[in-house]
Amino acid sequence: MTLKGRTAVVTGGAGGLGCEMVRALAAEGARVFVLERNSEAAQSLVESIATGPQGGGGAEFVECDLSDIEGTQAIARRIVSVCGGVDILVNNAAIYPSKPIHEYSISEYRAVQRVNVEAGVALVQALTPAMMERRWGRIVNIASITFYGGWANLMPYVVSKGSLVGLTRSLARELGQYGITVNAISPGAFPTDAEKIHPDPEGYTRFVLDHQSIKRRGSPRDIAETILFLVSDRSAFITGQTINVDGGWVMN
Repeated sequence: MTLKGRTAVVTGGAGGLGCEMVRALAAEGARVFVLERNSEAAQSLVESIATGPQGGGGAEFVECDLSDIEGTQAIARRIVSVCGGVDILVNNAAIYPSKPIHEYSISEYRAVQRVNVEAGVALVQALTPAMMERRWGRIVNIASITFYGGWANLMPYVVSKGSLVGLTRSLARELGQYGITVNAISPGAFPTDAEKIHPDPEGYTRFVLDHQSIKRRGSPRDIAETILFLVSDRSAFITGQTINVDGGWVMN
């Protein structure tokens, strides 16, 4: 197990992509704290890991409203006080309202930035001091290929994902001297609840496969495997990068 003895925090860990992230980290020996609002889904995930194959780490649900920045930081500091520090942070949670630009209020725009970006910054501020002291840490921000394509009707979301790419680069430059790597993953189109915003699911699947080089739909496990690489010692000399996990849709 590559992560035995490590502690991880995953936001939105009970969501479509998050579940596999949590399962993969726990299977490799990490103790995973799942920061979520959806208590029913999170509890079910935690219980399934607890009753699954033995020998890995475990998962614990921590109810957290990421729109409450001060509350989120307080929760993170409590986790640090209990564990003595967190080794891995995965900023995965996001909200994604969809409508034309003129229909967004400024408060709606700010709400997306607060959850998708500011909560991640708050967690970094709370968790990195212990990483710096230990001279080891891994941060993975979940961006999106929509940042490259600038998709219509998702303006606040696309802006937030671009901000995460910038955050990744800035943190990598600042924290590298402490043995902390910071990278981002840009998922392509995955068949999760996020796709429910599309009115024609079958047509959207055809659209996705037409654009991808690999002619299958992605699986949340594809993201989880990339995370396992980025949080392990196998990627110790990789930082500040954004990796597209999209079946060869966007190439840059």
